[in-house]
Amino acid sequence: MAILGIGQDLIDIDRVASLLDRYPRFAERCFTEHERSYASRFTFPARRFAARFAGKEAVMKSMGTGYRRIRWTDIEITGGGKPTVLLSGTAKARADMLGIEEIHISITHTDDTAMVLAVAEGTKPIA
Repeated sequence: MAILGIGQDLIDIDRVASLLDRYPRFAERCFTEHERSYASRFTFPARRFAARFAGKEAVMKSMGTGYRRIRWTDIEITGGGKPTVLLSGTAKARADMLGIEEIHISITHTDDTAMVLAVAEGTKPIA
């Protein structure tokens, strides 16, 4: 297995809180049902949403693409214990094309920001 890509993202938690307040459909458009359920268990869910949003951005960067090519809900960042990345749809297709077999992530946050590092690992596809 080899490292095929690395992505990192840093996001302001208050910015995500503002988006959640101003645009009720933001959570539906960007997060899976599991992610919404996980975040809503906490007193300040914006912190968990921000970490997952940064996670999705970092994963997209590790695959060399942006949000215009991958649907937000095709990347799921699990919570409770070691975070893991679950891919489906457009994200899974992109990972398969690149030979990515697993994406490892590390999440950290303060009261103000959330940061995620994503490392895509796998074998290069045969040309």
